[in-house]
Amino acid sequence: MAYTADISRTGGAPAPLARSFGWGMLGFLAAFLINNILNIGWGVPNLADVFSGTSGADIWMPLLICLLGVGAGVGYVLRTPEQSLRWDAMTVHGFNAYLIRACFWIVLLTGFVDAGIAVARVEGLFNAFLSEDMVVNIGRSQFLGPNVHVPLMILGALIAVWHRGLAFHWLALLIVGAELAIVISRFVFSYEQAMMGDLVRYWYAALFLFASAYTLFDDGHVRVDVFYAGFGRTKKGFVNAFGSIFLGMASMWVIIWIGLGSKTSIINSPVMNFEITQSGPTGMYIKYQMAAFLGIFAITMLIQFVSYFFESVADKRDEPGHRTVTPTGH
Repeated sequence: MAYTADISRTGGAPAPLARSFGWGMLGFLAAFLINNILNIGWGVPNLADVFSGTSGADIWMPLLICLLGVGAGVGYVLRTPEQSLRWDAMTVHGFNAYLIRACFWIVLLTGFVDAGIAVARVEGLFNAFLSEDMVVNIGRSQFLGPNVHVPLMILGALIAVWHRGLAFHWLALLIVGAELAIVISRFVFSYEQAMMGDLVRYWYAALFLFASAYTLFDDGHVRVDVFYAGFGRTKKGFVNAFGSIFLGMASMWVIIWIGLGSKTSIINSPVMNFEITQSGPTGMYIKYQMAAFLGIFAITMLIQFVSYFFESVADKRDEPGHRTVTPTGH
């Protein structure tokens, strides 16, 4: 896709309310995630504890963290009063694109490395050159997670700083290749391991969930509407801004709240315990990451909806710099 836009940092009348809402939303998201980490690692109460009426000397901490997060977002708006909505939209999208790139490289590296470890573990290849204690550790997710997966996550995040492209088409090709390898190994060599199916599911989940936010930027999601196509740009901007808040952001917050609301929630619990599939030592130790994929999906989509909200409000105000999307080569 090719993008055509003339975006300047300043342009159009100031929009302090819309900008404060968007940046405040991002600040609240950051505060919520920080509070979630503090809750898991150090037992600091979270917002669910506040709303449930839990008492304690430090029950004020989640509220203070959230107020600081929202305040930081609003403070940024006050420091940049003349900054345009379209500049805000592209700034937020640029940060989100980095997160998505980092996730792509993380799942790519982790997929290859963990699949290789799984094969070596099943075939007993580690016994030839590793100590008995290390062989046992290689079979424990609590060892592989911090000592193998976390360094790969850091490496993927660093690669994403240098490599600016989004190579999800290569991930799709790798999924096809992994499926082909399963067919050939099963029907030609009568060989199959649980890790082969795990790898396909791991990469496919990443492709589907991580690419959703960038697809929203491309305006590539299917629209089911009757009237929208006939609207003008300003009316489309109003509809998109309204939908970003009450459909997009609201839905993402439901996922984030349910998935990260407590230590026993459907995302936090598997990640904390480095949960693996029932296939055990014969499979890949990445189930906990696949649980985290749902949280990453909601977070990146929420960030992208904020960017989409800024862009839509700018369209509603008929501000200059409207971004048009055209197929490459046309």
